[in-house]
Amino acid sequence: MDLDVVNMFVIAGGTLAIPILAFVASFLLWPSALIRIYYWYWRRTLGMQVRYVHHEDYQFCYSFRGRPGHKPSILMLHGFSAHKDMWLSVVKFLPKNLHLICVDMPGHEGTTRSSLDDLSIDGQVKRIHQFVECLKLNKKPFHLIGTSMGGHVAGVYAPPYPASLSLSLWCLQYSTDNQFIQRLKELQDSAAVEKIPLIPSTPEEMSEMLQLCSYVRFKVPQQILQGLVDVRIPHNNFYRKLFLEIVSEKSRYSLHQNMDKIKVPTQIIWGKQDQVLDVSGADMLAKSIANCQVELLENCGHSVVMERPRKTAKLIVDFLASVHNTDNNKKLD
Repeated sequence: MDLDVVNMFVIAGGTLAIPILAFVASFLLWPSALIRIYYWYWRRTLGMQVRYVHHEDYQFCYSFRGRPGHKPSILMLHGFSAHKDMWLSVVKFLPKNLHLICVDMPGHEGTTRSSLDDLSIDGQVKRIHQFVECLKLNKKPFHLIGTSMGGHVAGVYAPPYPASLSLSLWCLQYSTDNQFIQRLKELQDSAAVEKIPLIPSTPEEMSEMLQLCSYVRFKVPQQILQGLVDVRIPHNNFYRKLFLEIVSEKSRYSLHQNMDKIKVPTQIIWGKQDQVLDVSGADMLAKSIANCQVELLENCGHSVVMERPRKTAKLIVDFLASVHNTDNNKKLD
């Protein structure tokens, strides 16, 4: 073989080896950095742009795609200890002509974290309304989606701010003391806040949390589990404070006290195999909310976004179409 050809292959092999070695090193040594790059890349691929907006000295971080149009904008509120990027798996299956906004909830990711902030459900509702007003979302009809803690906030948001609003609430209230809820009560009684199952500090605890939240058993490599833990550990003290606030008497029953006041079109989505918040909560909400549609997902746990993104995206689109058609018919009457 010609020496020049050999040299070409050597150079090409060396060129390819550098990014491959960099990837392997990142995976082994800095898995948390790899996870951040992954979300960055996924946002770019899906056309989601990150922006910041301020209400006085308070900063909100959010991502968005599209612009307001004749269809309602969609605002998505994530759950406890998550962030705006958790919605990307659903965004992937939503039409590109929709105006989508995913906000970091108070104290999470790029949104301001303050020791003076009211982290109760009512306090978070006030913050989300500030965000809505900053973006002027309430000037036109918009659809509010929330899952788990975010769903709790969305449900309590609707009664005082019903104008031009429709709701999708996912896995958000417990009505039955399942095994997880009983364990939480035991932890509260013993003040063992270091052992909250939703706040992992080791790869093993992270694996247990994923199994708790998902009916589907994902095989997650040890290095990725470590990366997920590394990303969370600096925030665990905040998560503990927030968790104790949202399960306190002040917040725990706030949706229960407000659900019969919800008058806007509402969609309930729940995984039938939810081990965190029992699926019986869907029936309780349906009985209390007048204009309500319930969707129960088979073979799905608490992490509806992660387990059934395509299905939930379709349910959202179909629900919005039905609400939009109803509104148009009312205008014609």
